[in-house]
Amino acid sequence: MSASAAGIIVAAGRGRRMGFDKLLAPLCGKPVLQWSLDAFLEAQSIDRIVVVTDEERFAALELGTSKPVLRADGDRDRFLSVIRGLDAIPNPPTHVAVHDGARPLIQPAQIDQCLEVARAEGAAALARRVTETLKKADDNQFTRSAVERDELWIMETPQAFRFKMLRRAYSVAESRRLEVTDDVSAAAAIGVPSKLIENPLPNLKITVPQDLAVVEALMKSGLGRALEKAEE
Repeated sequence: MSASAAGIIVAAGRGRRMGFDKLLAPLCGKPVLQWSLDAFLEAQSIDRIVVVTDEERFAALELGTSKPVLRADGDRDRFLSVIRGLDAIPNPPTHVAVHDGARPLIQPAQIDQCLEVARAEGAAALARRVTETLKKADDNQFTRSAVERDELWIMETPQAFRFKMLRRAYSVAESRRLEVTDDVSAAAAIGVPSKLIENPLPNLKITVPQDLAVVEALMKSGLGRALEKAEE
């Protein structure tokens, strides 16, 4: 089988902390979710895409014509939404990259890099090193002890895997009722470690309203992937 790769963009959350739909919030002329989709449309390694979201959000997107873009309904938890996305891919590919739609700063080249490493290592994910000082606290929020940060990483997306392996990992997680917060955790549940790719660029996940202003400032500073194209 020749190598093929699908992208799953998870965009099923309701954004309750935002008070409005953060995935359709305007960001430098496009909805937040459109930036993530456009990165996958431009990534050379991706040949098909599934956006896990509702019909209203999906209808607001520009899908282009460069590759198939499908929709799958989400579920109550992220890991269940990823399963819905995996099951919605026709003719399962050899590899898959899963991305949070609320990370609009992702670069097409980073998607390609994750898949390249996943092909070599089996599983890969963007991440950044923990650089801040960490402390444990008691129930009253008084410091108790320091936490060594030398081997600590903050996980990002995309996270890329062999398709059959990730589908099996999620089947195991679902049958065992494991609480997995990302795809790397699902893979770890069946003993598969993921190669971390250090990300030197901002890859903020929009969670609170202030994040929109931060991401917009980053885009206008030149760190936004396709701002110039959006303004043409």
